[in-house]
Amino acid sequence: MINNENPIQLLPILNELYPVELLTVQAVTNEIFRCTAKQDVYFARITNYKSYEEQLEEVTYTNFLKKEGLAVSPTISSLNRNVVEKIILGSKEALTVLYKAAPGIHLPRDQWNADVLKEFGRQIGRLHCFSKKFEEIHPVKHIKNWYENEEYAFHKYIPEGESAIRDIAQDVLSSIKALPQNRSNYGLLHGDLWLENVLVDEGSKLSIVDFQDCEKNFYIFDLVVPIYSAIEYSFVGGGNIVDYGRDVAKAVIDGYQEENDLPAEMLEHLPLFIKLKEVFEYSMMHMYWNKEKLTEEQIRIMNHYRMRIERNQSLLS
Repeated sequence: MINNENPIQLLPILNELYPVELLTVQAVTNEIFRCTAKQDVYFARITNYKSYEEQLEEVTYTNFLKKEGLAVSPTISSLNRNVVEKIILGSKEALTVLYKAAPGIHLPRDQWNADVLKEFGRQIGRLHCFSKKFEEIHPVKHIKNWYENEEYAFHKYIPEGESAIRDIAQDVLSSIKALPQNRSNYGLLHGDLWLENVLVDEGSKLSIVDFQDCEKNFYIFDLVVPIYSAIEYSFVGGGNIVDYGRDVAKAVIDGYQEENDLPAEMLEHLPLFIKLKEVFEYSMMHMYWNKEKLTEEQIRIMNHYRMRIERNQSLLS
């Protein structure tokens, strides 16, 4: 993590590194900084989250997607012709990548209708087609398989006293690890396709951003995350949430299948991957939230997840 209290000191560092003339740098998160120039907007990612080799492979991947025609944020090479640069902040070394801002906005929750979700599904289908092509040309050496990432160490973070949830978590992990992998169902993907990681322009064109959590996983996981995201955060009433969930899943999957094949046997495992995402989010709360200083809202959210997981309820009946 990079301390976002020091964006001012980044300005001369970035201007010295890149062929741009940045005027302002503003922290968006601990690792993402919005940078403005006279006419353009950029985003600098400054992090130690992954190694240099992992980040270089990730950026090589996203640049490949851009060249293939997928709408992703283009990277800006440094004056040293590097897409990933090492910098020193205070006494710490960090890695930085500079992106030109993708066009579009984050859609309001109530505008994620079936048409937009279906188009999102199409873009994910194209993404996975290009991912397969990328892996043929550039065998992945540094980006990890999903289960190798720290975020999936559920038993490390879910308290021992929550035995029912720990058992469910272990069962989900074991079940998914046991699924057969092949070129049609498993490979390099985005890994974090929340609706917030999609921008939509005035012509309804979608851009996919933030590939920091890209990983090797079953392709269906890239469909599960937006379905899960829509059910959890974009339902604004006016109907039955179960029906809404089914409609969301149908729109995303229908769009995907217009661009890429999705094996029928993987569709049957959709609820299992939804459960994986749910346990993942619950484990992340324990991993990142300060348990000594939980807010009332955090306690409410954690209890909601705990109750739903313990009852083994499904977001998609």
